[in-house]
Amino acid sequence: MIWTSRAGLVLRDLVPAGRRREWVNRGYCPDRDLYALFAAHVREHPDRPAVIDPAGALDYSGLDARVRRIAAALAEADLGPRDVVGIQLPNGRDAVAAELAVAAVGAVALPYLTGCGHRDALSLLGRSRASAVITTTPAAEALPAHRPSLPHLGTVLVFGTAPSGCRSLDPWLAGRTDVPWRPAPIDPEAPTRILTSSGTEAEPKMVAYSHNALAGGRGNYLRALSCGADPPRNLVLVPLATSYGSLGTPVTLARHGGTLLLLDVFDPVAALRMVAAHRPTHLYGVPTMLRRIADQPCVPGEDTGSLRAAVSSGAALDRATAVAAETRLGCRVINVYGSSDGANCHTASGTAIPGTTRLGRPDPAVAALVIADRDGPVGPGQPGEIWALGPMTPLCYVGAPELDTSHRAPGGWVRTGDRGMIDAAGYLHVLDRMRQVVIRGGYNISPAEVERQIRAHPAVADAACVAVPDPDLGQRLCACIAPRPGSAPVTLAGLNGFLENERGLERRKLPELLVVLPELPLGAAGKVCRQTLARLAAHRHGAALR
Repeated sequence: MIWTSRAGLVLRDLVPAGRRREWVNRGYCPDRDLYALFAAHVREHPDRPAVIDPAGALDYSGLDARVRRIAAALAEADLGPRDVVGIQLPNGRDAVAAELAVAAVGAVALPYLTGCGHRDALSLLGRSRASAVITTTPAAEALPAHRPSLPHLGTVLVFGTAPSGCRSLDPWLAGRTDVPWRPAPIDPEAPTRILTSSGTEAEPKMVAYSHNALAGGRGNYLRALSCGADPPRNLVLVPLATSYGSLGTPVTLARHGGTLLLLDVFDPVAALRMVAAHRPTHLYGVPTMLRRIADQPCVPGEDTGSLRAAVSSGAALDRATAVAAETRLGCRVINVYGSSDGANCHTASGTAIPGTTRLGRPDPAVAALVIADRDGPVGPGQPGEIWALGPMTPLCYVGAPELDTSHRAPGGWVRTGDRGMIDAAGYLHVLDRMRQVVIRGGYNISPAEVERQIRAHPAVADAACVAVPDPDLGQRLCACIAPRPGSAPVTLAGLNGFLENERGLERRKLPELLVVLPELPLGAAGKVCRQTLARLAAHRHGAALR
């Protein structure tokens, strides 16, 4: 399958069509598009709560009315199966309805974070050749200054007051019906959503997923975590715009017909209140979120008894956090190894222990996993790179053929860049990351990207960024710099002000620690020795982080 947008973006499915059809025939994929799946649930249980957010509860019928009105607005703007539509909205019913509406008209959704700095936003919209954006008034007000660098961006739709050159969705949501819209058949193997990484490369990676890959492969992964809950009531604490957050709209709602519970901003006290008030069956977060929830004192009368499991993904889960969360919430903790590239394995079944390197057995209904070295697959107990292929395997990387060359193998296999082992009993062990990345509270930061921006500072001669272990967030980013002779002293606050205001670096990627050295240490090959810097940074800042 080859898909081409009207702006010239080409997406090729790197998995052979015969393999995709085999997964459909085995029942791994529903072979229906996301909106058709969602509409079936609307007909079956129109009064079931679909979304519960700070604005209250919205049932399936009410959500579908919002989806159809937004879809009509998209259709009037001539947006459809050959368009990419960016979505920058906080967690809540608007984000859910927008993503379903984009799927309904056959376009490809590109959700991205509300806190995304302008550099990342422009990179994502530009490389995807997005035709439109759905966003908020403040975000829309910032777009005109960047329009010259986004030649393919035509339509900006806004929840609320529309700035000049944008269109407000409010008239449509108020019931405008002068432009009828009816859903049309959509190829379930066509692209429907672009998942973004938070920065294991110099720029965020974008990965294209089909309707079948999301509803099928990722849907099967969520079903395995649900432990028999039917329908699931999922409290999703991570942003819906993240890869992890894709278990929300396309999977919890469209595939499984469940209820999606959302907070617009994570707060551990608010999360516990949501559990007590709205009785979710599952809670989804990164280890830092679970740790902060576990640290909250119990409130008299508090009830977390509805929870069947708390699910952790996005970063390595340590044993202490798993035990603390299990004790505080009164349910088991499921540890998930996954990525935007289409790899997945978890501890929902079997004898795997959360907080250790051992996870579960790979599920062929989600993604088969093998361990490979330069010569191909290796045997049980032998370490190597984790490769993945299955119903949740994405089509390809977006606007980056070089990533398809380096991260995909013949037959469509995904090369994860992670080092692992499958033991004699068939359990996956994730040993370490092969690519350099700092994971802060489940958010991936590319040291290379931050270093490049730091080196643009007039007082910095050289820079390298390393991770410092942190008991709360897992890791914090430390900038190690060598100043230019005779320059004014560089402070952390001054450096971050430059990175954010002058270079447009996303706030989440700003260094939290600083080490200033006369020169950066070099290794035997003449390159900066990151291990030496990591030890030095941990020594200088470790005491303050305990």
